[in-house]
Amino acid sequence: MLKEERLDYILKKLQTDQKVLQTELSNDLQVSEDTVRRDLEVLAQNGLLIKVRGGAIPHSPHPYSFKDRIGLHEDDKRTIAGKALSFLHDGQTVIMDGGTSTYTLVKMFPPQLRITVITNSVPIAMQLMEHPSAEVILTGGRVFKNSQITSGLDTIRMFERVRADICFLGICSLHPEAGVTNIDLAESELKYAMVQAGSRVMALATSDKMGTAEAFKVCELSELDTIITDRLEPELIAPYQKLGIKVI
Repeated sequence: MLKEERLDYILKKLQTDQKVLQTELSNDLQVSEDTVRRDLEVLAQNGLLIKVRGGAIPHSPHPYSFKDRIGLHEDDKRTIAGKALSFLHDGQTVIMDGGTSTYTLVKMFPPQLRITVITNSVPIAMQLMEHPSAEVILTGGRVFKNSQITSGLDTIRMFERVRADICFLGICSLHPEAGVTNIDLAESELKYAMVQAGSRVMALATSDKMGTAEAFKVCELSELDTIITDRLEPELIAPYQKLGIKVI
């Protein structure tokens, strides 16, 4: 089999199975694992997959722009937000990062909820301007128009001075081996600072982001207390539950 044929086979299998294993590919393609490893490296260098120990997994399927993401999987995000609401009560201080799932959660705040929200999301801050009982703290830093968040050293330093009851973390990619990852290095560092600032860390992850990975590490899965998602099929959530993470 030609190299191009092997690469095409790997990508098609990845699309179908959402992961590929070197040992299985070696048997399927009748080549050595070293050859498979080199093929995976080529595909990874071209941004077509993410290499993990023993194989590869897909990238997150979502576009990066906030405007592009806001209209995707709206029902799933509302399901997640409805579950997350049960953890909120008067007097809390919570961190909301700049994801569209956290934005959906804020839009569902009941008007009587008396809560303080610390966020680097311009849309979340604007949404809370209309809320009668919530206090909002918008972190400083440079505003990135594409993602509509503030970021930079000043933003990170502010979160380093915070101890919130809950950090609600929007997820780009979540994987049992790769952990929580993101497509942007600076945003990954900022999300890590948010994780460290939360007494509890709750990941808001639509199911299509589970089992995917990106290039830059946010944190290990052990940093998460809870994953809130829209689907609870055993094969989807079992790898995370085995690691001691509550999935709801």
